[in-house]
Amino acid sequence: MGAKLIEGRTTAAGEGEVVVFLIGMRINSFAAVRSWWPVARAMGPMIAELARGKDSGLLGYKALLGGPREVYLVQYWESKEKLLAYAVAPDHHHHPAWAAFNRRLREGKGKVGFWHETYVVPAGSHESIYMNMPEYGLGRATGVVPVGHRGNRAADRLRAS
Repeated sequence: MGAKLIEGRTTAAGEGEVVVFLIGMRINSFAAVRSWWPVARAMGPMIAELARGKDSGLLGYKALLGGPREVYLVQYWESKEKLLAYAVAPDHHHHPAWAAFNRRLREGKGKVGFWHETYVVPAGSHESIYMNMPEYGLGRATGVVPVGHRGNRAADRLRAS
């Protein structure tokens, strides 16, 4: 059973600035389970912690596979300030996980790779459309509205933000 399908055309309800954070790992050696398994397991507790924290700033996320070697998350955040605050908070899961990951990275000699990218997208510079889809991506993070509320064309939705 999946998420509830919304028939027709919808768009993300969020109109303000959004921060898109992509984070992932690449398994360079499947045999080196001790190098990559702890990295893969570390994300779950962080996401759970962020989801519990009403003021964490995380709006939503989606886990994706980039082939057999890559796993990554697309995360939507309220602001870069909240993202950066979480990254350095000593009393949250990220800080110790990051330190442990860096130790494993040095010890693993290239057996696991890591990457992240952060995009601050100003209001008016993002738009979306979902057709016969459940809430998805930014729409799942901010809710959806019928396309007509924000404009029927992508150019209209970009101007309306």
